[in-house]
Amino acid sequence: MAPLHHYRDRDGYEVDAVLEDDAGRIVAIEVKAAETIRTDDFRGLRVLQRRLGERFHAGFVLYCGDQQLPFGDGLSCLPISALWTTSRT
Repeated sequence: MAPLHHYRDRDGYEVDAVLEDDAGRIVAIEVKAAETIRTDDFRGLRVLQRRLGERFHAGFVLYCGDQQLPFGDGLSCLPISALWTTSRT
């Protein structure tokens, strides 16, 4: 089980959820109540990504929209509804 943490630095950058596996890889999640995503919504994730380097595995913004979109290397947004749906092949 991956421990769940919160990230906030002295400059006020924060990330809602930070998960770390046994190998030290990090997945970070920011949650937004908006139906649209802006580049600025990834601000805390980008700071954490720069700070952690190769340990940063992926960063996601969960939001109230309906599209999964990439926002750069290792970053993307996902509809929060994706937490309750599964795709079956």
